[in-house]
Amino acid sequence: MELIADHISKKIREKKILIEIDLHLYGGNIYGFTGRNGSGKTMLFRALSGLMSIDSGSVSWNGKVLKRDFSVLPSLGIVLENAALYSNLTGIQNLTYLADLTRRIGLEDIRQAIRRVGLDPDDRRLYSKYSLGMKQRLAIAQAVMERPDVIMLDEPTNSLDEDGVEEIRKLIAEEKARGALILLASHNSDDIRILADHSFHMNSGRVLVPEDCS
Repeated sequence: MELIADHISKKIREKKILIEIDLHLYGGNIYGFTGRNGSGKTMLFRALSGLMSIDSGSVSWNGKVLKRDFSVLPSLGIVLENAALYSNLTGIQNLTYLADLTRRIGLEDIRQAIRRVGLDPDDRRLYSKYSLGMKQRLAIAQAVMERPDVIMLDEPTNSLDEDGVEEIRKLIAEEKARGALILLASHNSDDIRILADHSFHMNSGRVLVPEDCS
């Protein structure tokens, strides 16, 4: 599995937010992205996933071109900043609703994804009653429940306690072992140090030379 960004650039209101980015990313690897707020990490994930169009360059997945052969990556799990689910549904109701849109998995797959992030699939509390940490866990559950080829996680350990951080790091490592291509943006340097096979630093819309995380 191969995800390629070829000289991609993007401007919003005349401000350059992505500048001539080249990336070659492969399945079975975790790619870590660091950088200050506003450096372009979230926008890069949006561009690579197809959730945002680019002005120039191209993104390809296994030889097919994004926005030409498909509108978004065909097998994608993603958590972006300020992700929100339906406040008047329980956790399992939220994920069941999303799973019904694609019909790729069944109820037991959904229950297992919820358990993997340390939540109870039988919890009857509405999403509106969840703590920030529980909301973060559920967002990650929806990203991995269909066992996607590509997983993009923006600050996945935000709002989590120490046990939660360890659980999510374990889950991410398991997804890598399954063969997923994982992109991870985090302000927590330990997330990158512990998990990433390769790391990139973003600054003002540019991706700097990667470093092997050995």
